[in-house]
Amino acid sequence: MAARYYCADSENGDHIDGPSEDALFMLISDLDDADNTFVVIQPDEDDPAWFASVAALDEGGYEVVRRDTTRGQHEVTTVTSINQIAKDLTIWMAGRNHPDRHTSTF
Repeated sequence: MAARYYCADSENGDHIDGPSEDALFMLISDLDDADNTFVVIQPDEDDPAWFASVAALDEGGYEVVRRDTTRGQHEVTTVTSINQIAKDLTIWMAGRNHPDRHTSTF
């Protein structure tokens, strides 16, 4: 399920509010090693507490960075499958804290 509280922006100016897994796949597929080298996904707010980025590598594949300052998390991985990146990021972003999102407690 796409959330409206975050957005994705690519170097070439593409912008998507609440990107779905399919939208992330398309943005990542459009990356190249010349003039559209990265996509950043983060909350649509000033000074976001978390972000994820995907950058095309010259030698092929993608560098994926996930950072969440509220959890002290900073991960950098290299991945070749766009499907896997889009799926993993969608799951990761669903677990991020956001003050405007209502969560249920059990």
